[in-house]
Amino acid sequence: MEGRLPRLGRDDVRLLDVYCGAGGAAMGYHRAGFDVIGVDIRPQPNYPFAFVQMDALEFLELLDPSAWDVIHASPPCQAWSAYRRKGRGVGDGYEDLIARTRESLEQAGLPYVIENVEGAPLESPMMLCGSMLDPPLDVQRHRFFETNWPLIAPMWPCRHDLWSARFPGATNRRPLSRRTVEIGVWRIPLETQQRAIGIDWMTLEELSEAVPPAYTELIGHQLAQQIRRAA
Repeated sequence: MEGRLPRLGRDDVRLLDVYCGAGGAAMGYHRAGFDVIGVDIRPQPNYPFAFVQMDALEFLELLDPSAWDVIHASPPCQAWSAYRRKGRGVGDGYEDLIARTRESLEQAGLPYVIENVEGAPLESPMMLCGSMLDPPLDVQRHRFFETNWPLIAPMWPCRHDLWSARFPGATNRRPLSRRTVEIGVWRIPLETQQRAIGIDWMTLEELSEAVPPAYTELIGHQLAQQIRRAA
């Protein structure tokens, strides 16, 4: 398997991005200084870094931990989607891969991050929202992150009151209010959604599942400090 991977110098900090999708999380880690290689069972022609098409769990089973510094995993979230939680049937038949993924990551013995949506069986996760960042993103996309190292939340909580309605007769309109952008819908121009979430290389379908890069950039800076302290 190692022969299929790009060769990096060992001075590089190498991050393995499994269930990588089109690379929203990967871009954040890249901006934080990591060399990223993605793995996904589906082709990902828009993934912006080196990519291996392979089942993520099979890749982890064959993993040589000495070749990596950290692992990020975003197991498919359909089993825990909002539609499934509301009893709409969407998500039925999807396998929960989080427990199996966590077991493989623990066996690897490396720092790891597991990302998923609200309701997923993560252990003591930290939640991020676009309104928690500084400057804030114009999205309310809540994502949850489990780590095996101490991850510190941003100083701001969810600040959804940054956004308010902008239509005639609205009672909560504010002069400095922002407008949140829904991601993954046809009625909003793709360019508007890309700009709001900080991604300009994905299709609408890819964008609908993406982690905003600003989330993992924040995590990546803390992770780099963790790795330096452990060195």
